[in-house]
Amino acid sequence: MMELEQILTYCDHTLLKPEAKASEVRKACDEAIRFNCASVCVPPCHVAGARRYVQNRMRICTVVGFPHGTATTAVKVFETKDAIHNGADEIDMVVNLSMVKDGCWAEVANDIRSVRNASEGAVLKVIIECCKLTDEEKIRLCRIVADCGADFIKTSTGFAEGGATPEDVVLMRANAPESLKIKAAGGISSVEDAAQFLTLGCSRLGTSRLVKLALEREQSPEAEENPENTPEN
Repeated sequence: MMELEQILTYCDHTLLKPEAKASEVRKACDEAIRFNCASVCVPPCHVAGARRYVQNRMRICTVVGFPHGTATTAVKVFETKDAIHNGADEIDMVVNLSMVKDGCWAEVANDIRSVRNASEGAVLKVIIECCKLTDEEKIRLCRIVADCGADFIKTSTGFAEGGATPEDVVLMRANAPESLKIKAAGGISSVEDAAQFLTLGCSRLGTSRLVKLALEREQSPEAEENPENTPEN
């Protein structure tokens, strides 16, 4: 099985609680750098400060249309441009679930493609919130997200009633082209969970718990793999 240190290089170390303080964001940045994470994911209002703090030592990720996805396309485009102007390297946008449930697939595609155009030069991940979708909707979204030129399709926000599941990742990998990467997020709390998702085809994980686990192990090598249950991206 993969070692925790290796797994952390696939992780977006995430701090998205709405009450996050600047000092907590800086701490998350330090942890992401320390454990060589793929990025640190912070709320939009903290992007500029995080960029100044890390300079070029860590990639900055943030969210758009988060956590519900119901903002208009124009608002999502503005959020995206503002985030990139402030220093974001990666954008995790939430798909418009209302449009998905109404079967307005052309509008869903336009929403994603508009953010893709606004995020040119940055990595774009599209969160589809699997726990709210049927398998048919998940399959349809795999194709739409790929056609719109996004880099990743992502399972969950971490703020809904369910997070990533192995079954969803298997379904997504089977129905997405190889060019579309998969990010699993929500509920990833152990080395075993993370290793399984990577084995099933994920290229990125959204979590805060694995860094907590790494810190606990440094303090006590026999520490239990049971970090506190907090919302994560």
